[in-house]
Amino acid sequence: QVQLVESGGGLAQPGGSLRLSCAASRSIFGGIFAMAWYRQAPGKQREFIAKITNSGSPNYADSVKGRFAISRDSAKNTAYLQMNSLKPEDTAVYYCNFVPNSGTADYWGQGMQVTVSS
Repeated sequence: QVQLVESGGGLAQPGGSLRLSCAASRSIFGGIFAMAWYRQAPGKQREFIAKITNSGSPNYADSVKGRFAISRDSAKNTAYLQMNSLKPEDTAVYYCNFVPNSGTADYWGQGMQVTVSS
């Protein structure tokens, strides 16, 4: 059973930075097509933040464009999310998501809290 292990969350001040990581516990058969990040704030639905495919092309939600950067290390089955210029409205539980090349079900991380507050 593959698990996605997230790290790097916590408390940051407005204007500060955090770097999130998400690593698969073992290799995923056939490789990973896309790695993505989502978040869910209290009382709101889970929303897409960023995605990077195995071609290296990233795309972002408008709310984080220019502030967040997604990257991946396919050899390590790891995704990263560099979050800069953090705002209080970035406070949420952040989830990573891996989409396998094989077309089987996606993998999800357990979620980790990011709180932006002074």
